[in-house]
Amino acid sequence: MTLQIKTVSMVTGGSLLIAGLASGQDVELEALTVSASRLSATLQELAQPATVVEGKELQLTLQPTLGETLSKEPGVRSTYFGPGASRPVIRGMDGDRIRILQNGLNTIDASATSVDHAVSFDPVSVSKIEVVRGPATVLFGPNAIGGVVNVVDGRIPSERIDEPIRGSLSSRYSSADDGIGGDFQLEGGYKGFAWHLEGYKREVDNLSIPGYARSKRLRDIDPLPAGESEEKDELGNSYSNTEGFSGGGSYVWDGGYFGLAYSGFDADYGSPAEKDVSIDLRQRRWDFQGALYDPFKGIKELKYRFATSDYEHTEYEDGEPGTTFSNEGYDGRIELSHDQWGPLQGTFGAQSQRSDFEAVGDEKFLPRVLTRTNSLFAFEEMQLNNDFRLEGGLRYDNVSADADQDSDFGPARDRSFDNFSGSLGVVYTPNDDYVVALSSSWTERAPTYQELYADGPHVATGAYEVGDDSLSPEEALGFDLSLRKVTGRVTGGVTAFYTHFNRFIGQFPTGNIEDGLPEYAYRSTGAEFFGGELETTFHLLQPATTDTTDLDQLNLELKADYVQANDTKTGDPLPRISPFHASAALDYKTGPFGARVESIFSARQNETADNELPTDSYVMFNAALTYTLNSKYTTTDFYIKGVNLTNEEAREHTSFLKDSAPLGGRGVVAGVKMSF
Repeated sequence: MTLQIKTVSMVTGGSLLIAGLASGQDVELEALTVSASRLSATLQELAQPATVVEGKELQLTLQPTLGETLSKEPGVRSTYFGPGASRPVIRGMDGDRIRILQNGLNTIDASATSVDHAVSFDPVSVSKIEVVRGPATVLFGPNAIGGVVNVVDGRIPSERIDEPIRGSLSSRYSSADDGIGGDFQLEGGYKGFAWHLEGYKREVDNLSIPGYARSKRLRDIDPLPAGESEEKDELGNSYSNTEGFSGGGSYVWDGGYFGLAYSGFDADYGSPAEKDVSIDLRQRRWDFQGALYDPFKGIKELKYRFATSDYEHTEYEDGEPGTTFSNEGYDGRIELSHDQWGPLQGTFGAQSQRSDFEAVGDEKFLPRVLTRTNSLFAFEEMQLNNDFRLEGGLRYDNVSADADQDSDFGPARDRSFDNFSGSLGVVYTPNDDYVVALSSSWTERAPTYQELYADGPHVATGAYEVGDDSLSPEEALGFDLSLRKVTGRVTGGVTAFYTHFNRFIGQFPTGNIEDGLPEYAYRSTGAEFFGGELETTFHLLQPATTDTTDLDQLNLELKADYVQANDTKTGDPLPRISPFHASAALDYKTGPFGARVESIFSARQNETADNELPTDSYVMFNAALTYTLNSKYTTTDFYIKGVNLTNEEAREHTSFLKDSAPLGGRGVVAGVKMSF
């Protein structure tokens, strides 16, 4: 079992490709396409660092939420609002600065508005997750200033399927939360027609934890009233139940394809922050997708995508419905990839998005807001010589936010923003072994409707939030420098990054108390983020070639990352910034058997913002065994994994609930997947 989380390059405007790790011998590298963008690239064309998780790697890292599934990747952490809800944190940025895509389009949910709102899909339903670290705004918009996460599920086939039917069945059990789940995927084709059908269900009980739910620091400074006892060994109200389905079909011909799909996602989960609060979530979504190859002279491909969604979730208190959040909207884009035009090759296109967000109930803290975004973008590449390649792009976004008049929020003020973003980079490939990439970006991000119009208690964050409808767009200048070694017994890379914000929009305490909660107001300040990431693999037995089926492999994998983020006006640290993080894993494969042991270290975080407690360090140990059984008609994968073997108390500094909701305790995860 060689669990290589493969590192890829992002050639914005194009396709993301990765290659299998190789030795110093002449070995043909395996290329893997990432679907977030469309130009082809080789491993020598590295630009922004990115990661792909799929196949057995994804199978062993799956968690109930997207944030936890990706939290071991370099530069990525989780907002972790208990096992039911979490989003990725990339390089210290979260929320609206991280773009989460589903098959290249917006998820169209409410997960970016609050940390207790779940992303509207279960990771068990996806076949591949792509993560781009750092600004990716030219292609994906200013909401990608921190990075992009794109999940791919194959619900719309883009290629012919020759078999009348194929698919997979899987089931999974986890002891720490008494969780059980299963899923199926079926697809087939006849002549040019192809279809895809899938469904899944997961039920998770309260999470077992090592010791007390509240941290020692919090227990010391805020003891419970007399007669109340501390929660211990189990995180109350941390259950979650999810189920979903999708069905799609397409017609594929030599000159392109067109398809559509319908999907649904339902979730019911508790909020560990409030033991009497639960959330019932529902989304229904249509997706349309297609492409034309060589549609007219000078254009290699015309790709179009469109999704429309109806999202709603209700927050219940003691079983009674409280506040309901809804979001109806769409996201559509068209991309044209052109042939060589003089020295240039690239992609240009347009995108249109609409979101109609509304909150109804006693605890609503936002008026109804209609947000429209219309965009134009272009990205071009130019090969200067055999060693140097230049790339650059521009994007224009018009964003309008129209708030309804509401007696609870006072006079409405509509806002409109014209934002411009750009990127410029150079890739130096001195030989077949090394790649050096330097990229820069300028990003303008319009304030969200929450940053503009919030006015009310937000229980998830424990604050009374106050927006500012006079906020100006956020501005950021960023740089990335990467060095990668792509062949030899040692492969991997190191990246350094720096981002400076002229107008960083954040929540800051005012010192006032409203409705029994501390008041936090959205305002702009200066900010800077800087740090680095390391990802290295030592191939101790065999290099990773295109076919390692019959070769024993033993790999040592090392990963590390660090980020520092400060308010440049006050010099104070920004809140919820992850400390230094590192991991080491030994991965062995022989024939159908595989074994893996890993340790994860998270340093103590003492550099804290106002009203934020330090977080202790932790060391966690995991281990896994796998076995693959091949027969004439099926392939069956068995796996068993031990998690947090020493039952270490671990808390994520990036979580609002870090002092009241630790990560899970010792547990076993076992599963089986049969493909036919």
